Amino acid sequence: MRLVQDRIDARLDLETGHLARISPAAGALVNETRQLMTGGKRLRSQFCYWGWRAAERDVPDDRSRRQLDAVLQLAAAIEMFHAAALVHDDVIDHSFTRRGHPATHVAFARRHEAAGWRGDAAAFGEAAAIVLGDLLLDWSHQMFADGLAAVPGDAERAASRSLVSAMTSEVMVGQYLDILGEHAWPVLPDDTALERAETVMLYKSAKYSIEQPTLLGAAVAGADEPLLATLSAFGVHAGLAFQLRDDILGVFGDPDRTGKPAGDDLREGKRTVLIALTRSRVSTTVAHVLDDMLGDPDLTDDQIHILQQTIIDSGALQATEGLIDDHTRRALAALADPRIAPGARHELADLADRAARRAR
Repeated sequence: MRLVQDRIDARLDLETGHLARISPAAGALVNETRQLMTGGKRLRSQFCYWGWRAAERDVPDDRSRRQLDAVLQLAAAIEMFHAAALVHDDVIDHSFTRRGHPATHVAFARRHEAAGWRGDAAAFGEAAAIVLGDLLLDWSHQMFADGLAAVPGDAERAASRSLVSAMTSEVMVGQYLDILGEHAWPVLPDDTALERAETVMLYKSAKYSIEQPTLLGAAVAGADEPLLATLSAFGVHAGLAFQLRDDILGVFGDPDRTGKPAGDDLREGKRTVLIALTRSRVSTTVAHVLDDMLGDPDLTDDQIHILQQTIIDSGALQATEGLIDDHTRRALAALADPRIAPGARHELADLADRAARRAR
């Protein structure tokens, strides 16, 4: 969305001047942000916009323009928040690439190496990335504040503020539960593995990727509780389908399309629904081998292939594809609600389908 990108660029232009007044060396923070925020699917901002259109009603032109201004600012803030989450996530997961480029902490480490600075380049890279992620969170919240201030109507503004607060806290909790799952799984009951993976999927990704942006746009338009409940059902199921697809791509995706190495989630030891389903369908011996290999950053291509084949042979890949189909059907069924504006219904359905079927 060009209008959203324009607002992101305007914020970065503003911050460029601010950081330059502090020190010329700080310009690297904005330069890295521009690299990170160029391209991408802009999925969240699209759902925010069409959530607004889904709930849009006949209002004076001036009010509609003010709503649109608020929605675009909030959509840009969501993208900035997403960028902060990606920077921190790549540090946590020790990911080397993002969208075909070096991950932020890797880029800073290479800057350290090229300049011949003292100390450990990798440690510098991770520290710099954490700082940049924090800075992006601050910028996103400034943008959220500007967007909320632009929302016309006290009730609409209060509803929007509540959604922003929930979104920004729940994704952090989801991130923690993801980290916990990767480290604590040996002492946790096997029969809760799928439930734990589903909770992480919901709060770390599904809600803030689709449900909450959609609801935020609708809240700006003054959507009532029944319509918000409908859009919530749509967003949760579309978000779960989106994340399940992401889990599959993290294991089977084409690096030329995903911008990340094949089997990256296996090297990172992600305890996803796909893995939980696999472990529940194989013998105890195979499960032990799977557990021993998962999370090894030095897995060879042959070992990745073995794990991929194990997932396929267990039926977990097919089962996950079935879950994606089911969640997509349930998301599209929610859009049958006649209160949703017809044009927005079509666009939301198309977005949900593309999110579930994407190859990157």
